[in-house]
Amino acid sequence: MMTADELFALGNIGRCELIRGELIKMAPTNYEHGGIENNIGALLRDYVKTNRLGRVLCGDPGFIIERDPDTVRAPDVAFVRAERDPPGGWRKFFPGPPDLAVEVLSPDDRAGEVNVKVQDWLKAGCLMVWTVDPQSKTVTVYRNNREATVFAAADTLIAEDLLPGFSLPVAEIFA
Repeated sequence: MMTADELFALGNIGRCELIRGELIKMAPTNYEHGGIENNIGALLRDYVKTNRLGRVLCGDPGFIIERDPDTVRAPDVAFVRAERDPPGGWRKFFPGPPDLAVEVLSPDDRAGEVNVKVQDWLKAGCLMVWTVDPQSKTVTVYRNNREATVFAAADTLIAEDLLPGFSLPVAEIFA
């Protein structure tokens, strides 16, 4: 068993998450995954920065979403509202979930594991989770106590309740 503080003290040990005290190593993502992650991060960042809504993070930032035993999840892209973003940033894993967690699916992701991750985010208080599927070119949006909504490449993704005025043609994510 490991704690979030012990994981942080290890430094850069590569992609991993801490799931209820157990260290789970992850393989590096592929080229397509990295491009999609970059597209989402850039499009969100531009909108969030222009509208002073908070901070967008990429590169698997750690969020402590459970204690005793600790769980540290690392989304591909995250958004934290301005009122939750501490001045000067945060030097360790963020204490709590992001407001939006974006998970870009890899070819070897299993549906059950993805569902557990989505439920972990929502249970921890994340307001919205997007799972982005490069194969089907869809984005599935999850919110607590609501049915998941699937957006296809021809659709426009909106997140009015979290990002007022934001809209994103799904095709741009995969361009």
